Amino acid sequence: MSQPYVVRYVGGPLDGRVDSLPSVPEDPKQTVTYVHLHSGPKIVHVYDLAYVVEYGCEYRLRAEEA
Repeated sequence: MSQPYVVRYVGGPLDGRVDSLPSVPEDPKQTVTYVHLHSGPKIVHVYDLAYVVEYGCEYRLRAEEA
């Protein structure tokens, strides 16, 4: 039995989210954008791809630019 490919999110509103994919993606997205819509202004969070040997890949919240 093969193990699923795991994608984790670190930081921001998606912190702790884990997605399981049936196999390794051929061309994973380098960034993921999460847009939070509510009664106020929209809030945009950007996650950058990082590889982790133990379980697959991880998207880390991009630090705000000064």
